[in-house]
Amino acid sequence: MLGSIQEHIEFLLLAFSSIFFIVDPIACIPTFLALTADDELAERRHMAKRAAWTCFVVLSAFALGGTLIFKMFGITLPAFRIAGGLIMILIGLDMVQARRSLTKETASETQQAMEKEDVGIIPLGVPMLAGPGSISTVMALMAQSATWQHSVSIIIVVALTSFLSYWILAAADRVGRRMGDTGIRILTRFMGLLLMAIAVQFILSGLTAAGFGAGQR
Repeated sequence: MLGSIQEHIEFLLLAFSSIFFIVDPIACIPTFLALTADDELAERRHMAKRAAWTCFVVLSAFALGGTLIFKMFGITLPAFRIAGGLIMILIGLDMVQARRSLTKETASETQQAMEKEDVGIIPLGVPMLAGPGSISTVMALMAQSATWQHSVSIIIVVALTSFLSYWILAAADRVGRRMGDTGIRILTRFMGLLLMAIAVQFILSGLTAAGFGAGQR
């Protein structure tokens, strides 16, 4: 019983750290403030809410439909773990250098967003929050969940991450002032380092599941 509870808690922590770190709403603060520079506080909160809902819907949809996508394209779980791990490493490398990853959104996408009136869904929701890295992460986590409790935990973590993203973006001006550019960079680097460690574990698990290194001592 205790072992089962401990395993569930460990999986919950792994899911939260993986999803929250790769969504990384804190690093979105400067871009969010730039995109909503001419908006009132109420409008900023509205944009943050739309972005958070978009993130929740997109990540939940891919988490629940991930197995079907695997079957349609004949993708094995080990292969997806390795691919997801590689994407997470690329994003983590950029985070360690305290810069926005082009894997999430390109400079041209950000520039185009500056000309839009409503940026809540695109690019804030997708791809800044729910990008290729976060989508592949929730799909890989859902595919490797051993019980229905694990699957429910992933959806709960997605909802929690989306709520925290809303809170952080809605209070972006205050959070940005209190943390400052230096504080945001330090936290982003730390989260990037942890994300890379999780990514390496994803890759090692994928290689082991695929039979590479089995029986090695």
